Amino acid sequence: MTASVPTARPVVNDGVSLQRLLPLLVLLAVPLIAYATGLNKLLSFDLLAQYHAELKAWVTSHLVLSVLAFMALYAAATALSLPTGLLMTVAGGFLFGWAIGGTATVIGATTGATLVFLIARTSLGAGLIKKAGPWLEKLSEGFGKDAFNYLLFLRLVPAFPFWIVNLVPAVFGMPLLSYVLATLIGIMPATFVFAYIGTGLESVIQAATASYQSCLDGKAAAEAAAQCHLTIDPSKLVTREIIIALAALAAISLLPIIIKRFIVKHPAA
Repeated sequence: MTASVPTARPVVNDGVSLQRLLPLLVLLAVPLIAYATGLNKLLSFDLLAQYHAELKAWVTSHLVLSVLAFMALYAAATALSLPTGLLMTVAGGFLFGWAIGGTATVIGATTGATLVFLIARTSLGAGLIKKAGPWLEKLSEGFGKDAFNYLLFLRLVPAFPFWIVNLVPAVFGMPLLSYVLATLIGIMPATFVFAYIGTGLESVIQAATASYQSCLDGKAAAEAAAQCHLTIDPSKLVTREIIIALAALAAISLLPIIIKRFIVKHPAA
């Protein structure tokens, strides 16, 4: 009588392994490398001002290709969590106008954010929540009930780091469709505001260029190289009124949650 050999059963592992985490770790490592090596400084408003005429001419000659390339670059920058959001959004409005530039930015940013969401959900997902214990599971359930409105609020407020907002819904198991819609809708107001700001960037660049040229004309060559710089200050593009308007939109997005939690559940006696 021959002994039966037990058949091997596949091992199901819901934990977080290094292999599963690798894609996410790569995405998180890229911005750190960019900061450490100074690559993040290569893309700047100053560089945009320096080459704005050439960029404008190329866009005029290759509009469709330019828009597609812009969306692809924006998606890649978003997926890699590079700190270029404000620059590229304003540049989109500057190069294509607020309508085309804003639309291209929304599509590119949503695509990049969705890639991060899918990678994070695959890398982390339920395994992390189970290992973290009941507290995180309870928080996940709470986020799941109002996930759309929570994410909408986080998207409407540009103060929250975009890459963190991309990761949190994935950890808490938000449905993909809800994530995409909340992202798409939530980033529209700020995107089109900054794209519209970009349409006025030409005058800012002209003023900065004139100031730079005046500095060059008033100094010797050796002094000019050290003391004269073509500089665009992005803080001047954002006014207090814009910040207040975006904050008001974010507050409005929380109304459904407030009504559901405090009015529907606790009606007046």
